[in-house]
Amino acid sequence: MLPQLTIIAPGLLGASVARAARERGLAERIVIWARRPEVRLQLAAQEWCDAAPATLAEAVASASLVVIAAPVTLIAPLTGEIAPHLPPEAIVTDVGSVKGDISRLGHAALAGKARFVGSHPMAGSEKTGWEHGSAGLFERRTCFVTPLPEADAAAVETVVKFWHDLGSEVVTVTPDQHDEIVAHISHLPQVLASSLCALLHRKDHAWRNYAGGGLRDTTRIAGSDPQLWRTILEQNRDEVLRALREFQDELQQFHAALANRDYVEVAARIERGQAYRRDFRP
Repeated sequence: MLPQLTIIAPGLLGASVARAARERGLAERIVIWARRPEVRLQLAAQEWCDAAPATLAEAVASASLVVIAAPVTLIAPLTGEIAPHLPPEAIVTDVGSVKGDISRLGHAALAGKARFVGSHPMAGSEKTGWEHGSAGLFERRTCFVTPLPEADAAAVETVVKFWHDLGSEVVTVTPDQHDEIVAHISHLPQVLASSLCALLHRKDHAWRNYAGGGLRDTTRIAGSDPQLWRTILEQNRDEVLRALREFQDELQQFHAALANRDYVEVAARIERGQAYRRDFRP
């Protein structure tokens, strides 16, 4: 059990970490810091929050583990801001969906002060805000832990165990490997869903009322927060561009097969997609 878990800037993921940690008895004390005073008042009234102090310094002063749940562009600055106030043995992790720069900047900011180990739980929804947090959000979901080669081994082990105890299936990769993987399995699907809806937006809006489950299933994540995804795509731009080029090649080959009435090839491509989808774990 951690003596104190501190969560900074809780939204859906940060609140879910707090709820899950309290339900599973992972921390003696859970402290949450939010920038807005009214949010701090609301959080302080929750049974899964023991304190919601006004300052970052107070929030992290006695922390064993700090989870920064802010948008990706704010994680590195917040790490630098809390660095002078952390206990020497404290560990800092995050939930950002891009890891390269965050891991390197976080590690540098805490050098000689505390220890940084990046994380990215593959959990969430199109909903945002701490009010939508759930203690079960991480159960059987992959969580990437992305230490740099020079990261402290004991800190890495602590972060891996923490996510495992929250119910996640932990995968340890380098920050750059992570960014390549999520560009294909997370960021590309978001771009495709949003682009499909943007195309359909130019058509008769009544069409969506005739759609079955296929369109709803395919475009669910198009309902996600645009500003959140803007920052993610900015941070992982190069890897997403590579993934998009690969998808454009795949789509062009499908287009050519259909244009040439090569229906054997069309069916073969659909079958390959079916096989990939069929092998998803339950």
